[in-house]
Amino acid sequence: MTSTIAELTLSGPYRHAQRNLAAWLEHGHTLARRRAFAVRVALAALSAAERHRIARWLAWLAVAAESRLQPPLLPRIRLLDAALGQAAEDAFARLPVDIAAKRADNRRLSA
Repeated sequence: MTSTIAELTLSGPYRHAQRNLAAWLEHGHTLARRRAFAVRVALAALSAAERHRIARWLAWLAVAAESRLQPPLLPRIRLLDAALGQAAEDAFARLPVDIAAKRADNRRLSA
């Protein structure tokens, strides 16, 4: 029986880069500085399509971080890799309008 839904197949280098990038984002400043080189090496192994896919993933992570009132992720990404940071900003701008519009409105003032 054939499937009508295309399955997302992720390459080994993509999964490796995504794991390294996720670990880099979760660590504190000092440990993140040590891991930055490994993340850059993993990102360099990606094809153009995979870099685009990881930029979209980062844009959605930025939405999640903002909804939890965490520090913004995109400036950190820009410091790690300027091209990837710009691609993530572009992907963020292309997210559904209601999400991008709520970007500045989701700040809670007080309880």
